[in-house]
Amino acid sequence: MVADLIIFDCDGVLIDSEPASSHVLWQALQGAGVSISHAEVHRRFTGYSESDARRICTDELGLTDTDKLFADCRDNLYGEFARSLAPMAGMNALVRSLPQRKCVASNSTLERLKNSLGLFDLWNAFDPHIYSAEMVAHPKPAPDLFLLCAHKLDVDPAHCIVVDDSPHGIRGAVSAGMRAIGFVDPADPRAGRQAALTDAGAILVVTGADELAEALGAVAPALSCPPSPRDGADLTMSA
Repeated sequence: MVADLIIFDCDGVLIDSEPASSHVLWQALQGAGVSISHAEVHRRFTGYSESDARRICTDELGLTDTDKLFADCRDNLYGEFARSLAPMAGMNALVRSLPQRKCVASNSTLERLKNSLGLFDLWNAFDPHIYSAEMVAHPKPAPDLFLLCAHKLDVDPAHCIVVDDSPHGIRGAVSAGMRAIGFVDPADPRAGRQAALTDAGAILVVTGADELAEALGAVAPALSCPPSPRDGADLTMSA
């Protein structure tokens, strides 16, 4: 039995949105009087839902007016997306070549997804199976969003593969009983991404769309039978 459903994270996997997102948030935090580096904003906020980002701002950074902060971010971010956003290199061709069903599971809001992924034909490759953390009680790293995807497409979680670039996304997939592939943007400046994704439970970690295509070809057939000891060892290695 091959994998029946491939579940993609959006930001940092399908679209190269995270540099723009962290830069806009950093500017907003600077305007709110928070002394924090751009690199630290990228590290602490990337991949989190807006509700979790708000919690970080209040509990860890001491902000009280997060409504204004995130309203300003949205206003500036969508303009920045319209000017500079691009799909991740090679991802459009990869997505359209997959024989399996596919969907998006993102911690972003639907509004943000429409103003980011919705700028590109990639949206049509997934529509209507685009799911947001707004649709479940708990965002990643909880399993809720991934289980929603499996339910909506009537697929056993054990027959799903998740592609995500964040440790909490990988943990959520594992908690949902799914196999997870960690994805690293070739241009990601953060050190230790492969180790972080492997430690979170990824069976493979890949860099870029070409390696992801190879990984999906290798992992999906592996679901049809128990791997040999040698195969099992290979699957836990970072690419």
